[in-house]
Amino acid sequence: MPSLVNFWTRIIDWFRDRQDRVQLIAGFNRAAREAFINGEAPTHLEACVSRGYRPYKHQFSNFFNSGFRIKVFSGKQLSKQDTVNIGNVILSNDTLVRRLVVLGFDTLEVHSDVGTYGCRWQLRDYIMIGEG
Repeated sequence: MPSLVNFWTRIIDWFRDRQDRVQLIAGFNRAAREAFINGEAPTHLEACVSRGYRPYKHQFSNFFNSGFRIKVFSGKQLSKQDTVNIGNVILSNDTLVRRLVVLGFDTLEVHSDVGTYGCRWQLRDYIMIGEG
């Protein structure tokens, strides 16, 4: 039977991870909003948590909401290439991808605010373990 100390440690860690996830999303949204306002980004992006894609689960995946979804506010249906380009910008940031994985995310999703089409990536494929 696990000790009471281990039980409380796990609960505290769970709340800390949850807080870190909330701070990551808030920070991303703040930076995306400022980039759009300052004209550095052509469209406004907003991140939120989603269910993720079950086949992409890994050992650090959050049990419930393991998807990192980016909504693109463009006012029109994005082409697949536009969606892929936005995803590639996110995936090219090694620090962000590693942080997402450590915080329990396993899926990156990019969706337009119009239509139902979107793209998703398995984050584990982009963490560059053993490279650099």
